[in-house]
Amino acid sequence: MALPVLKSVKECGDYSKTVEPFIPQLYDLPYRVLDNVGSIDGLLSVYTDTNPLITAFGASVVLSSIFLVVSEINRNYSQVDRLWSLLPNLYIVHLAVWARLAGVSHSRIDLVATFSTLWSARLTYNYWRKGGYTVGSEDYRWAVLQKYVPRFVWFIFNLAFISSIQTVLLFSISCIPAYAILLSTQFDEAITTADLSYFAIELVLVLSEWFSDGQMWNYQTAKHKYKENGKIPEGFHKKDLDRGFITSGLFAYSRHPNFLAEQTVWFALYQWSCYATNNFYSWTGIGSGALMLLFQGSTWLTELITAQKYPEYKYYKSQVGMFVPTSISGYKGPTPKVIRTSELGKRQEENEKQK
Repeated sequence: MALPVLKSVKECGDYSKTVEPFIPQLYDLPYRVLDNVGSIDGLLSVYTDTNPLITAFGASVVLSSIFLVVSEINRNYSQVDRLWSLLPNLYIVHLAVWARLAGVSHSRIDLVATFSTLWSARLTYNYWRKGGYTVGSEDYRWAVLQKYVPRFVWFIFNLAFISSIQTVLLFSISCIPAYAILLSTQFDEAITTADLSYFAIELVLVLSEWFSDGQMWNYQTAKHKYKENGKIPEGFHKKDLDRGFITSGLFAYSRHPNFLAEQTVWFALYQWSCYATNNFYSWTGIGSGALMLLFQGSTWLTELITAQKYPEYKYYKSQVGMFVPTSISGYKGPTPKVIRTSELGKRQEENEKQK
C-alpha cells in the first residue's frame, strides 16, 4: 500500500504514521526500478505502488549526486540554483500526478500545484532575465567564499551543503507539507473556504515578489546604463544611481522584501498543511524552518559584501529592517551635514596659518 491507513485527520501530520512505515520502500526503490527499466507498465506500477513522498525524496538524493559531480567537473557551484525555481513545483506536481494515477482524490493538491506553478514561473523568469541560465553563470558569493576556504574543505562544503542539503531542502519546503495536504483528502476531499484563503495568500505573496523583483530589475538596469553612458534614465535620480543600491519602492521598508515574501510563501504552505491536518504545529514545518535559517546566513553574507562596496549601506541597514519593516515612513537617506559660517572661518584661519 502506497498511502498510510489513518484513523483521524490529525494523524496526517504524524511522522511516525505517515512516513516511517514507508522508509523500507526507499531502500527497495532502486532495485525495483532496475528490474523494470525495460517496461513502461512496470515502471508505472512501481511509481503508483510507492509512497509518493518516498519517491520524491529518492529523486532528491539522486539529484544531489548529479549536482555534486557536475559542479566539481565544471568548477561551477550554482547547479542547484539553476533548478531552485523548478524543483519545489515539480515535487508538488508529482503528488498531483501520482494522485490521479493512483485514483486518489486530488482537488486540494491540484490547488496547491496551481499556486506552486505560478510561483515557479515567476522565479524562473526572473532568474532567466538576470542571466542565471547563461553558460558559466554562477552565484558571486561562491567565488568570494572560495578565497577563504582550502580546496578540500570547499569540496566537503559542496558535498554536504551546496549539493546535498540545499537539494533536500527544496524537497522539504514543498513536498512534505503538500504530502500532508494530500493525505488529508482521505477525510475531506472538497476544497474548503480555508483552502481558498491560503491559496489567495500565496498568490498575494507571489505577486509581491513579482513587484519587488521588477523594482530591483529596473534599478539595476538603469544603474548599468548610467555607468555605461553617463546618462540618467527617465524616472531615476543621479544620487540614487550613485548610491549603488536600491532604497525605493518596497526596498524603502525592507532591505530584502523578496526574501521576506519567499520565506513567507513556504511558511504559509506549512500553515496550510497544519490547517488541513487539524494540527496547531507539525513536523511538516521542518523545511520552512530550515529555509529561514538559510536566509539568515546567506543574507548576512550578501550584506557583508554589499556594505564593503557601498558606503551608505551601513546607514541603510540602521534605518531599514532586513526582512520585516521597522518603520512605516520608509527610508529617507542620511541628512547632509551643514557647515556653519563660523566653522568655515575657522578652517580658513587654520589654512592660512599652515601656509
